Amino acid sequence: MSSHSPSQNDPTANPPHGGVLKDLLARDAPRHQELSAEAETLPAIVLSERQLCDLELIISGGFSPLEGFMSQKDYDGVVNDLHLADGKLFSMPICLDVTKETLEAKKIKPGARITLRDPRDDSNLAIISVEDVYQPDKQREAQEVLGGDPEHPAIKYLFEKTHDFYVGGKLDAVNRLNHYDYVALRYTPSELRTHFEKLGWSRVVAFQTRNPMHRAHRELTVRAARARQATVLIHPVVGLTKPGDIDHFTRVRVYQALMPRYPSGMAVLGLLPLAMRMGGPREAIWHAIIRKNHGATHFIVGRDHAGPGKNSAGKDFYGPYDAQHAVEKYKSELGIEVVDFQQMTYLPDSDEYRPKDEVPAGTKTLDISGTELRRRLRVGADIPEWFSYPEVVRVLRESNPPRATQGFTIFFTGYQNSGKDTIARALQVTLNQQGGRPVSMLLGEIVRAELSSELGFSREDRDENIGRIAFVASELTKAGAAVIAAPIAPFEQARAEARNQISQYGSFFLVHVATSLEYCEKTDKRGMYAKARKGEIKGFTGVDDPYEAPTDPDLTVDFEHQSVRNIVHQIVLMLESLGFLEQL
Repeated sequence: MSSHSPSQNDPTANPPHGGVLKDLLARDAPRHQELSAEAETLPAIVLSERQLCDLELIISGGFSPLEGFMSQKDYDGVVNDLHLADGKLFSMPICLDVTKETLEAKKIKPGARITLRDPRDDSNLAIISVEDVYQPDKQREAQEVLGGDPEHPAIKYLFEKTHDFYVGGKLDAVNRLNHYDYVALRYTPSELRTHFEKLGWSRVVAFQTRNPMHRAHRELTVRAARARQATVLIHPVVGLTKPGDIDHFTRVRVYQALMPRYPSGMAVLGLLPLAMRMGGPREAIWHAIIRKNHGATHFIVGRDHAGPGKNSAGKDFYGPYDAQHAVEKYKSELGIEVVDFQQMTYLPDSDEYRPKDEVPAGTKTLDISGTELRRRLRVGADIPEWFSYPEVVRVLRESNPPRATQGFTIFFTGYQNSGKDTIARALQVTLNQQGGRPVSMLLGEIVRAELSSELGFSREDRDENIGRIAFVASELTKAGAAVIAAPIAPFEQARAEARNQISQYGSFFLVHVATSLEYCEKTDKRGMYAKARKGEIKGFTGVDDPYEAPTDPDLTVDFEHQSVRNIVHQIVLMLESLGFLEQL
């Protein structure tokens, strides 16, 4: 046998499709030095967070048989019928998207070589040899790959954040990505295969998750492994997941706490730096390919696997078993055995978990939904040991303290002189009197003077100002403060973006101070409206610039018809009803 032929003991052998694992970092030192030197001389692109995740898994072989970002012929093949141009199965487009301006500035065209850089430290990660540059049909991609619902988070990303041109070409890896968290748990596919080889594992069941794991998940994976005389790879995603998911630091601490609960020698924990698309059936096939590349022989496919939930009409984006059917359809090409996810339920009379379809009718069962679990964490209610292990609950409580200790933002919006500043100051005093957390104030004029002094009052500058307020508020909220923000914030989109940013770290409450324009102008002691009417001030909200009244405020108040004390009391009652002002 040739020294270059994969053997049965080679951890890079036997990936999907019978080829050799495409680990692009397996090279000699002189070649590495040559590429490092070349990368310094080439035009460079700084990658987005998603592109960074994709690049890491291309380089490591996690996306084998890919050796780079997809050319148009590969992209078209994957979008149209889930196969690359050479006929190999692959279900998700992996593309390097760029703007027209970047193409022109960096002179990106077929035959060019371009350095790809890490946005975190500006290090050179790879060089792409450009094969082609093309403009994708995003409508077709959205329909064929993701199902077409415009509310799908990946479709929103495609149309709102993905650039208009794709660059295809193979990669030469320059450096691994630097990670500083959980380094010992970050295995490349070849490293994980080698690890299995050392342990003598020949049958491995991979479990995909982006959520914390509890007793039911442990029982499910143990049952799946024992039924197949296999071991378990807990392989959670720690790249990009669904907006609103629990952060990966908390989740990994949960997985680490859970691992000793497995029988000795049964399970290994490894982290996957994947940028999920929440693509349901297509994503399930993709996940199966990735796990086969990492050495798994079996893969658990769950109900509504990698689905993003429901749209605004309450309808699921995918059918509950679409993913399982899709993976089963391509089973022979995947080269990995599909294990159907079994919904587990707790039987209190026998103190055990069983698959729901094996429980006799009339048997007493207990379950706690994800919504109920979040409620119990939020209010500090009991989480029983039959549901989750104490060490797991301890980790979750550390990252989900009771609401009385959580940060939040009260975001006022209204006309100039609507009373919002007066209300904000009174609320600040009231919350300081309440105690329990620091209170921070972000009044519109103060922010303008301290953070946004160079900005004017165009639509773009106003949006930028609100973006800065949202950033500061999100950081303070994350740190556990009560934040009171009181800009004019005249535009709905900017307010929505502020809500989205701050809500990642705590609760956001939009309070519309709906004082009439006439009253604001009549009581304006500073004469701002009069100056605007005379044309001495340009771009003044309510005079020559619009105000878009909120369509979804959490509270609407009116300074003309309510006292400041009454308005503050309404806000306090709202916070108390939700548990934010409970006595510590």
